[in-house]
Amino acid sequence: MRFARSVGQAIGANLAIISLAHALSPCTQISDSYDFVIIGGGQAGLTVGGRLAEDTNHTVLVLEAGENGDAYRERIDTPAYSYFDSLWTTPLNWKYYTVPQPNANDREIYWPRGKTLGGSSAINGLYMTRPGELEINAWKDLLGDMEGADNWSWDSFYAAMKKSENFTGSSDAIAEEADIHWNTSNHGLEGPIQASYPGYTFPQVGYWSQSLESIGIAISENMYDGENWGAEVSTSCINPSNWTRSYSRTGYLDPLPDNGNYDVLANAYVTRIVFDNSSSADNLTATSVEYTTDNGTTISSVNVTKEVILSAGSVGSPAVLLYSGVGPKDVLSDAGIDLVSELPGVGQHLQDHFSATVTWDTDSETAGTIYYDDGADKDNELFLSYIDSAVAYVNSTALYGGNVSSMESSILASIDQYAPNTTYDSGVIAGYKAICNITAKNIFNGPTGIIELLLMNSDSNGDIGITAALQHPYSHGRIYINSSNPLDYPVIDPNYLYNPADDEVLLQGIKMARSVGGASPLSNNLTSETAPGSSIQSDDDLISWIRGAASTEFHPSSSCAMLPKDLGGVVDANLLVYGLANVRVVDASVPPIALSTHLMASTYGVAEQAANIIRGFYNGVPLATSTASGSESDDGDSSDGSSTATNSSHKSTSTGSDSAPSNNAPKDKTGLLSSICMFLVLGFGLSM
Repeated sequence: MRFARSVGQAIGANLAIISLAHALSPCTQISDSYDFVIIGGGQAGLTVGGRLAEDTNHTVLVLEAGENGDAYRERIDTPAYSYFDSLWTTPLNWKYYTVPQPNANDREIYWPRGKTLGGSSAINGLYMTRPGELEINAWKDLLGDMEGADNWSWDSFYAAMKKSENFTGSSDAIAEEADIHWNTSNHGLEGPIQASYPGYTFPQVGYWSQSLESIGIAISENMYDGENWGAEVSTSCINPSNWTRSYSRTGYLDPLPDNGNYDVLANAYVTRIVFDNSSSADNLTATSVEYTTDNGTTISSVNVTKEVILSAGSVGSPAVLLYSGVGPKDVLSDAGIDLVSELPGVGQHLQDHFSATVTWDTDSETAGTIYYDDGADKDNELFLSYIDSAVAYVNSTALYGGNVSSMESSILASIDQYAPNTTYDSGVIAGYKAICNITAKNIFNGPTGIIELLLMNSDSNGDIGITAALQHPYSHGRIYINSSNPLDYPVIDPNYLYNPADDEVLLQGIKMARSVGGASPLSNNLTSETAPGSSIQSDDDLISWIRGAASTEFHPSSSCAMLPKDLGGVVDANLLVYGLANVRVVDASVPPIALSTHLMASTYGVAEQAANIIRGFYNGVPLATSTASGSESDDGDSSDGSSTATNSSHKSTSTGSDSAPSNNAPKDKTGLLSSICMFLVLGFGLSM
């Protein structure tokens, strides 16, 4: 293994290192009303909240169901603890389970989601991969001629993702041993979220790309420029100045100046959005948000003068709408919720990456053996920056060779038969068919990766694993409720492997994982296969094993899909909920198709673009036209790649509304930075 040569590296012009003691400015109360009330202080919520608060003529409140996270700050900040001292066991995790999955041996699959300031960006595995140009443009194509559709073209979305990023390459030593490649011009250099590489690595990380190349999977040179196929060592949300996790709290909340217009309230579980009954039935106006800080004993309310922004995640956002009476009429009736606005697509189109891991014994040192066997480097700061980040996105040509067209035809033929049977609405079914058709024709039959492979080096038993994860499922599920009590968890049914096409693609992914494990030089580190084991060889046996062993890759999306309403859409291209005048959804529930990537970078992109849209509307400034080079508008965004130098030569290549100040500014400000109202009482909620 090798250490980085230098802990102190150049990390971008906008980095502010602020101690926790000075980052928080608790207040004793919040105001009665705000211009913007954001439901969910997770990854997207804090991003859009921080951006909106830059306009001092607007007041902003974030309501976060979970606690502030301060009691677990060391575990949040230490990258390797995402494996070795996981926050899954703490109150910072929602600890959801799916309903029993008929095509996964009737198992209830565990779904951890972040429940704290920063949401899942505070507890996840730190991968900062990006989706591809073909996927994002497929998303845009599904919108047709909808107003604002150009906001979701590749050029616009690429610029929004770069806006969030502050990239730093690795040290030469780490780059050489781990075989890391990057192109600085593909990255943002002035955003709030630090993206870099661990300060410690292992030989098998370097063997990863070489082994993939030996079986025909090339090293990717443009993974961050819209070409998400091939092998790489991913960037991770690591701050290389101190080897800590960079997440939405450290990027978009802690460094903010106290301009007297921004509050964040932890332990505030939102129970519903309240609407003005006198407003138009097909354009209802939200007037307040109700929440509880004491597990439902009392209900508090805060008024909204402009908008409610729902950023509670792919589970929480549809649940809040449903408990507010917005959604499919049959679900609301069965749950005992009065119908406020019928919107059949709420909770539908749910997609998730389903994955399984092939494992081997090894006679080599791994991150797992160092930590669990008390190796000499166990407490070394650089070792504790290590996380698994070697990945590959494998496309249909690599999996099927000359049989891509026949497999595409098989997928297209399956779509009608495996449309959802959980909706009365023909629009939702039409939306399923539209998503699957464009996925098969534009994505499967193209260069985009349809299976992700991940090298796993941190298992507690010292094994090395290769995970294969389905990236574009043709089995869609839903989020719904079966209770009128908003404190009850929503029902999660991802409908895994309902469409046999998913079995077939994931099967090929497992076979590819085995091929990588059998390829030199990685194979020289592996002794015998421990799972599924050498006795499992036939396709039927492998599919049976997958159904008993596979689980989530933790990437649920699309449950408040941006689609035309007649395709079961929930939001339009400006993120406004159909039938509601002033409620938007801003989080991972919005993209209508599953993306071939981990969802952090794309979720930051959604939130940054949402802030652009909202600020442009209320400040009377049209949304700036973005270009593929990543040039941005005028509020501290990243420049394009023209001003960036190459790194080490062996690894790097080069209409407005009222904008007058509001009179409802938050009260009782103390301290110098953005206030966080820490009512430290029991509370539960619906943000991620």
